[in-house]
Amino acid sequence: MNICVFSSSSNAIHNAYFEEASKLGKLIGESGHKLVNGGANVGLMEAVTISAKEAGATTIGIIPERMKHRSLVSGNSHEVIITEDMMERKARMREVSDAFIALPGGVGTLDEILEVITLKQLSYHSKAIVFINTNQFFEHLFLQFEKTYQESFAKSTYKNLYFIAKDAKEAIEYIENYQPGSVDSKWFIVPEK
Repeated sequence: MNICVFSSSSNAIHNAYFEEASKLGKLIGESGHKLVNGGANVGLMEAVTISAKEAGATTIGIIPERMKHRSLVSGNSHEVIITEDMMERKARMREVSDAFIALPGGVGTLDEILEVITLKQLSYHSKAIVFINTNQFFEHLFLQFEKTYQESFAKSTYKNLYFIAKDAKEAIEYIENYQPGSVDSKWFIVPEK
């Protein structure tokens, strides 16, 4: 299975995040899966790539041309796919992946994971989506999700579009046992004003 991992490109973050990224990469390799990620040689992206490779996983890095020119391409990716821009990068990552995991990250990571949730909500795919909530990193995002459900901006059944894992082990177990379900694609019935 090709597991896509969205994650931070920062080297300035706490070591606990690097430890969990390394555990995830190791589990991907030991479980016989392939790693797909953003292909950069920094942050959690590089940590998960190195540990996956060391554990026997084939690693596929997908990175925009602009990042290649900044010398940010990981030397630990078995295959590097260069895209024209970020939009193409995200599309290629979605195309070649069978499941998605978000490790903690910045705006780019949030953009990537929220896009795959939105596309699943709209029935463009039915692949597993997991957040690894290291150090409760995503708690405020989940509170924002709850606000959208409470105030009817989104249906509470959309909680089933993603899974919140406490660690890498739980994330891989979820993905390996994942069964796609149906998505309630009906809009809210809105009373006339």
